[in-house]
Amino acid sequence: MPDLSFLHASHFYELTALLTLATIFGFIGLLLRQPMIVSFIAVGILAGPSALGIVQTHANIDLLAELGIAVLLFLVGLKLDLKLVKTLGAVSLATGLGQVIFTSAIGFLIGIALGLGIIVSFYVAVALTFSSTIIIVKLLSDKKEVDSLHGRIAIGFLIVQDLVVVLAMMVLSAFGIGGEDNGEKSAWMQIGLVFLYGTIMLAFVGFFIRYIATALVRRIAHSSELLITFAIGWATLLAAFGSHFGFSKELGGLLAGVSLASTPFREAIVARLSSLRDFLLLFFFIALGSKLDLSLLGSQIFPALLFSLFVLIGNPLIVMAIMGYMGYRKRTGFLAGLTVAQISEFSLIFMAMGMTIGHVNAEALGLVTLVGLITIATSVYMITYSHELYRWLEPFMGIFERSVPLREAVENQHNIEYQRYDVILFGLGRYGSAIAEHLRKDKIKLLAVDFNPDELLRWRAAKYEVVYGDACDQEFISTLPLKSVKWVVSAMPQHDLGLTHEDPRLVLIDALKRQNYKGKIAVSTQRFHEKAALEAKGADLVFLPFHDAADRAVEKMWETF
Repeated sequence: MPDLSFLHASHFYELTALLTLATIFGFIGLLLRQPMIVSFIAVGILAGPSALGIVQTHANIDLLAELGIAVLLFLVGLKLDLKLVKTLGAVSLATGLGQVIFTSAIGFLIGIALGLGIIVSFYVAVALTFSSTIIIVKLLSDKKEVDSLHGRIAIGFLIVQDLVVVLAMMVLSAFGIGGEDNGEKSAWMQIGLVFLYGTIMLAFVGFFIRYIATALVRRIAHSSELLITFAIGWATLLAAFGSHFGFSKELGGLLAGVSLASTPFREAIVARLSSLRDFLLLFFFIALGSKLDLSLLGSQIFPALLFSLFVLIGNPLIVMAIMGYMGYRKRTGFLAGLTVAQISEFSLIFMAMGMTIGHVNAEALGLVTLVGLITIATSVYMITYSHELYRWLEPFMGIFERSVPLREAVENQHNIEYQRYDVILFGLGRYGSAIAEHLRKDKIKLLAVDFNPDELLRWRAAKYEVVYGDACDQEFISTLPLKSVKWVVSAMPQHDLGLTHEDPRLVLIDALKRQNYKGKIAVSTQRFHEKAALEAKGADLVFLPFHDAADRAVEKMWETF
């Protein structure tokens, strides 16, 4: 192993080495079309004590990682609409608590069957219930699915899990303080204080939203530099309060975002902070990998594989069963269920606390560490390729859906099956919204489709015919009233397709062909070089928003000559 001790002479050298490794591994991952998260965790493992030992100043890396977590959850909170809490709160609570209960119970039985003992089995079972909010939210953000129905539900029950984590950590900390009676008393006192502080903080955020937020941000927004400084400062301030009062930095950062979500400047804040979020989260994944001590794994491979299979398969099945029972479609349940197919960094912290108290040994920590490595790496691929995976498994999932999925039927209250439309429009972003408004002015019978519940509420309030749906859901496409439709238009916002390997426009064209759709198809693209390929796939008309707008602008100029 090369002598890298010179890197420890300066924190700057150490940071430079990490960024260099991250660039190299990230580039290799890009060439292999792999998710960046896997590459960055690999960098952490390579830089950690099990390999090169580059990371020595964990405090600096942890500080950047915590700042990244605060910014990430802040941006998620900016996109949350408090009006949706009423509709999604019940399913988030039921799914979150149900998954925790069933996972811990089944995990405990598996541990007993493997001969781990009652206490160790209990610890391992509880550790298996925690999923990584940070990793899931990052993946959903990369796939532009934070605003989707399954993304909203997943974030909801991940928050419920985080609350369970907080309670579990407090109880465990209390038992480490002193005698059992004193520990139990202290635990209940801490829980009561957390609920008290949480109530106070929620009341403060509500007051801030109602009376302060918009006016304050409007004044600050006169300077874009000050706006970003304020946003980061506000995110870290509430994250710090959350950590200090015992209900985690994640929830504090999320509340900071929610408190500014009603302001007209949230999109500007999101646009400016997204790159900073991605950079800072690099250190979270490096920190996670660098703390995985591979020397603890020992002879835990077989039980780790068994527990990993349970987490990767059993946890999603539990979520699917609960959501199916509550009236959600199997596709929504599947996509939400995949988000719990891994354990969290808190699982390792929980086991380490148990080892400090003397309840478990190093082998148990090694077991959970190996489960974490397997499930995190595997679930990243499962979530990244979730739509393809669903199409492969869809024929076997009928048992996870009621004959009438009532919950999602509410999203599409009017019966579109018996309506006649001239145009079906996918995507109600800025471009799609402009198209919809022009078609409405021309008295065209239009049905709009979007998978963002916020957009559904806004457009229904404006008396548009809109339904909840996803262009990548071929089952949904089969329910559309296509016979009378002359045009199907895709105006969906574009993003980098290198992560998902799936172009929703091509999936939509293929699904329409499968339904023997006889009308015409129009799709939009911002990249001129894609025009020929989209036409070859079956698009009758390809919109080039920037080029088309430029052509029209020049036409108007010439009209004045």
